[in-house]
Amino acid sequence: MPYEILEHEADAGVRGIGETLEEAFCEAARGMFSLMVDIDAVRPERAVPVEVEAETLEVLFVSWLGELLALKDLEGMVFSRFEVRIERRDGTWVAKGKAWGEPLDPERHKPGVEVKAATYYGVRVGKANSHYIAQCVVDL
Repeated sequence: MPYEILEHEADAGVRGIGETLEEAFCEAARGMFSLMVDIDAVRPERAVPVEVEAETLEVLFVSWLGELLALKDLEGMVFSRFEVRIERRDGTWVAKGKAWGEPLDPERHKPGVEVKAATYYGVRVGKANSHYIAQCVVDL
């Protein structure tokens, strides 16, 4: 399933659409990274583990995107492929997965805008018709 970039005044929205909640989270991450680089040029050479916990799916989603942004900065990498497993444990939502990518190569990855943070503005996580949606506005 695809991701969508949503128009917003000064920032941008990302929406992941998937057959499962996990696919929606991964597609939203792809959408976020597509704002920053040409993700089709990013080779999935190295996997980095990602794990976040939250009380609600909305907070889990924003935390997931925030953790990916933190890993981008900490590892000096950009990502193009994502995998996540979402489950409920003792009343808490847990997202555990991996992001694949490589070190940023400005010449090949063609940097776009810098995403500073995922926000709670416009956050929505759930099922719409037959697909799952995960969306929020990201701060540019």
